[in-house]
Amino acid sequence: MSPSSKVAVFGAGSWGTAFSIVLADAGNDVTIWGRREEVCESIRERHENPDYLPDVKLPEAITATHDPERAVHDADAIVFAVPSQSFRENLTEWAPVLPEVPMISLMKGVELGSLKRMSEVIAEVTGAGDDRIAVVSGPNLSREIANREPAASVVACADESVARRIQDMCHSTAFRPYTSVDVLGCELGGAYKNVVGIAVGMAVGLGFGDNTTASVITRGLAETARLATALGANPLTLMGLAGLGDLVATCSSPLSRNRTFGEKLGRGMTTDDIYASTRQVAEGAKSCASLHALAKHTGVDAPIAEHVEEVVAGRSTAADMMQAFIDRDTKAETD
Repeated sequence: MSPSSKVAVFGAGSWGTAFSIVLADAGNDVTIWGRREEVCESIRERHENPDYLPDVKLPEAITATHDPERAVHDADAIVFAVPSQSFRENLTEWAPVLPEVPMISLMKGVELGSLKRMSEVIAEVTGAGDDRIAVVSGPNLSREIANREPAASVVACADESVARRIQDMCHSTAFRPYTSVDVLGCELGGAYKNVVGIAVGMAVGLGFGDNTTASVITRGLAETARLATALGANPLTLMGLAGLGDLVATCSSPLSRNRTFGEKLGRGMTTDDIYASTRQVAEGAKSCASLHALAKHTGVDAPIAEHVEEVVAGRSTAADMMQAFIDRDTKAETD
């Protein structure tokens, strides 16, 4: 894949649009597929996406369409950046027109019910082999990426040569991608950090300070690593950009949707109240249930996922969650 590739990006939200900027800055022609025609028209005609990235001027190399077939015409690669829980339904609709090119997931979630990662959903729906499925994951807050603030990320694919091709495709003046073959570790790190981000947000919303948030972040990383390594991930992945890096960005930044979601829960809002107040999706609010279920299925202790699920479902409060963490039986840190 050369720097002048044509790339289709399915998803006109903040992350799909921000990653499109990365691709365009790296020399590619980008066509965004958007669910709403008015968003596509704004991108196409005015080079802006005010609903998701207000005040950001999009490169001329980016256009948009509501027609999936037009979006993938002559595409050298396809990027998916839609909410994880609606991905299977959308992908099933798009699959008949998708060419046999590398497919890249930007999504950070685990499917409810099936407990599948997004790369597994891609394989199941499209029949693509592991050598055509990649993920991009790291500390990549959409607004900062769109503002071209320096950032790094990980491109993971079972076929390292494909990972390197995608790496070349998205290496811009402000975006530095590294390669990995640990798709599982990158995906679980990306999905779990959203749940930990909600827990940290709840601590902030309750008025707690840095000691509390640092403790939740650290135990969240340990919980993520327990599950990921039990499923076969490389533990070093969880210490890198797709693990610790993404976790730090999500838990420490007010730009994080998941941390913001948690803060609102900590201040007493209900999940329904939060959903009604924003168009943005906090993936951790959905994936907490699937990650908890995956941990139970794998025989891994996952108290953060368990208690975040309880609070999101309205069966508990943020204060109850924090007290439950303190009341847990003591043990060695490395157990």
